Amino acid sequence: MTSSPAPGPRVGFDLDMTLIDSRPGIAATYRALSARTGVAIDADAAASRLGPPLVHEMVRWFPEADVPAAVATYRALYPDHAIAPTRLLPGAAAAVAAVRALGGQALVVTAKNEPMARLHLNHLGLAVDAVAGDLWAEGKGAALRGALAYVGDHVGDVRAARSAGCVAIAVATGPCTPAELGAADHVLADLTGFPPLLSALWRAAENVVPGG
Repeated sequence: MTSSPAPGPRVGFDLDMTLIDSRPGIAATYRALSARTGVAIDADAAASRLGPPLVHEMVRWFPEADVPAAVATYRALYPDHAIAPTRLLPGAAAAVAAVRALGGQALVVTAKNEPMARLHLNHLGLAVDAVAGDLWAEGKGAALRGALAYVGDHVGDVRAARSAGCVAIAVATGPCTPAELGAADHVLADLTGFPPLLSALWRAAENVVPGG
C-alpha cells in the first residue's frame, strides 16, 4: 500500500553552506588527507569552494589517475574530522520546521554522498524526510520533481531548481555572491528569511486554479 502524498509543500534544500556550515570540518579533513598522502593541499581554499562534487576539488591537487584513491581516503577520514566541527547555519532548523508546519516534506538534495550527509543531519538533530546524494546542478532535477522550491547557496543550485521546474531560492551563505545568485527567483541573506517566503509561496500555489 502506497502512502498518500503530503498535503503541504515539498521543499528541497542543499546541505553544505545552505543548512550547515561544514567548512571547518572539511578543512580539517583536507589537512588530514594532506598528512596521509604527502600532497600539499590548501585546505582553507578547498573548503571555500563547497558546492560542486568532491572530485572537482580533488583534481586541483592530485593527478587524474590518483583522484579515485584520494576520494576514497578523504571519505574514510571524513567521519572522524568533519562531523563534530560542523554547525547549523542561522535559520536552518526553523526553515525545516516551517515546511513541516505546513504539512509538507523537507528533502536534502546534495552533491555530498548520502552516508556523509546523513552523518551530519543525525549529529545535528536535523530531521528531514528524504536525502538524495551525489547529485549536482541539473543532475538534482529528477530528485526535485514535484517540489515547490529548491533552496541552495550556489549557482549550480539555481540551475537545479530550473531543471526541476520549481522556485529557485538562493541564500548568500556560501561561495556565491548575491549578484552571482541573481538568476534565482528569490535571494535571501540567510535562511532566517525563509519561513515567511515559504508561507507566501504556498499561499500563492494553493490559490492557483488548475486549468485556469
